[in-house]
Amino acid sequence: MKRKKNLKKKVAPFGSWKSPITTDLIVKKSIQLGEIIIDHKDIYWSESRPYEGGRNVIVRMRVDKEKIDLIPPPFNARTRVHEYGGGSFTVKDGTLYFSNFEDQRIYRKLPGKNPEPITPEGNLRYADGIIDKRRKRLICVREDHRNKGISPINTLVSIDLEGNNNAKVLVSGNDFYSSPRLGPKGNQLMWLTWNHPNMPWDGNELWVGELKDDGSIGKSKKVAGSINESIFQPEWSCDGEIYFISDRNGWWNLYRLKEGKIENVVKMKAEFGKPQWVFGLSTYGFDSEGNIICSYTKEGKWNLAHIDLSSGDMEKIKIPYSYISLLKVEGGRAVFTGGSWSRPMSLVKIDLSTLNYEVLQSSTKLSVDPGYLSFPEAISFPTEENKKAYGLHYPPKNKDYTSPPKELPPLIVTGHGGPTSSTSSTLSLPIQFWSSRGFAVLDVNYGGSTGYGREYRKRLNHKWGIVDIDDCVNGARYLVERGKADKDRLIIRGGSAGGYTTLSALTFRNFFKAGASYYGISDLESLAKETHKFESHYLDGLIGPYPDKRKIYQERSPIKHTNQLSSPVIFFQGLEDKIVPPAQSESLVAALRKKGLPVAYISFKGEQHGFRREENIKRALEAELYFYSRIFGFKLGDRVKPVDIENL
Repeated sequence: MKRKKNLKKKVAPFGSWKSPITTDLIVKKSIQLGEIIIDHKDIYWSESRPYEGGRNVIVRMRVDKEKIDLIPPPFNARTRVHEYGGGSFTVKDGTLYFSNFEDQRIYRKLPGKNPEPITPEGNLRYADGIIDKRRKRLICVREDHRNKGISPINTLVSIDLEGNNNAKVLVSGNDFYSSPRLGPKGNQLMWLTWNHPNMPWDGNELWVGELKDDGSIGKSKKVAGSINESIFQPEWSCDGEIYFISDRNGWWNLYRLKEGKIENVVKMKAEFGKPQWVFGLSTYGFDSEGNIICSYTKEGKWNLAHIDLSSGDMEKIKIPYSYISLLKVEGGRAVFTGGSWSRPMSLVKIDLSTLNYEVLQSSTKLSVDPGYLSFPEAISFPTEENKKAYGLHYPPKNKDYTSPPKELPPLIVTGHGGPTSSTSSTLSLPIQFWSSRGFAVLDVNYGGSTGYGREYRKRLNHKWGIVDIDDCVNGARYLVERGKADKDRLIIRGGSAGGYTTLSALTFRNFFKAGASYYGISDLESLAKETHKFESHYLDGLIGPYPDKRKIYQERSPIKHTNQLSSPVIFFQGLEDKIVPPAQSESLVAALRKKGLPVAYISFKGEQHGFRREENIKRALEAELYFYSRIFGFKLGDRVKPVDIENL
């Protein structure tokens, strides 16, 4: 008779649990899936690979499921337009065109040939390209950095596919352009445009122009949009009608221009759009003349659906994914990146005739026993002014361990970047890294986040550094009051804008007991004066116009109030970061050092705003875990390289 396995759990303090979700697991053969293009029967996508130093590779899959990398090292398909990029490649009839990160030139990759440049050398960047086959050219956004001392110039340009002449400017005069779309007959072009101080999610305009035989723009007119209406993803239908997403009713819903009038295709309190931080975003596509496949988010969950344009009826498509992005539809297929709490982000294809789905590529080849995965609970909680805020709560989960009686777990509160962005319920191994070691995690969609309508998105206007902190504090307090977290071990962490929320909370509130800043903003004045063009007026809406509101900038900058910092902090910083220069983190480190508070600083050569290299991603997570173990006095279940913590 076989002896039963001893299923008794080990008793160990929260935070000290040993977990199979290691940093090696997180980065080993893991990738970040990006843009998707369908070209006839072939599917193309980009992969950012930490194990190749963060190189972005274009992959092609044919009908027989054969996958092949199309660009060899050292080519890296990544554009720096708006600094955040996106829209880095396009494909037509098997020929690939992509922006190369090193020189920002566009390269053409013919089948069986090496990539060759079709744009000149110089300080020029390109993104969001489409092919005008009739005129043998590529139409795209160009960002011109050649004139030092003045702001870069953004235009829509055309580029000869053979590289025989310089780019021709098609549309100019405004601060920004995106989403060029060629009409089905090739005689019209539409695009999005906006001007400072707006960001594209604040308000922009949709324009349509006639294309002359020589390719220049003739008469053009505004179709939709304003400084108070945000347009997202304009598209031509198969029969030449204009479709787009607008938040004119308070939610990013789908509209069309029919017989000169704008009409709502689907009206609901849900978001079909996303904040356009990067180019190439897509949430819908045409399966046929009368059918649309779309994705939308409602109450924090993404859904896939079919819209019958003749009746206006919408029907959900059942899939096991709660997050959907980069949806493309063509040839009876829908392809997107999707994930759920138990499924990693993957490239997924759906056969629209059978509604069967299959995973074409996963962001990780490694699987995790569900016994180590924490299921996120979507919560809403009361915050200031009798309003609600939202978040995802991950309780500690590890099938091998339990805590001592009456012990409550330390809580890590995470603020997402942006701040105009949102968190996701898809499987995050970095979050499970914490929860499987005995930490509770609260991922907060504070006021200003997307996915809850324009009113919620605008809640952060002029109140960045107030509303986001209130919501993080109130979310943590909500869990403490319900016995889900230890009030004496509350941690806040975040990167970029989330890093600003982290540093502000640790400076202006005496609530959290420790924090971790990943390239966090601490000097709002510096950000307003030194940041890149795309974000150079972003703070006008979040704080107020600079320098008119300089006093407020100073009041809300942690770097100006280092005397109020009263908790230990660990800082992580890329030394090539142009968005948040290392000097900001280093100034706060010096202040904490002087005050005698525990502080650690880890910098990474070659990293910019966000870490892409495998070894740096690993080091940061392990160092953060070590830091908390020393601050809160628990032993680690894993062997971790020590961190130099000053004043401890």
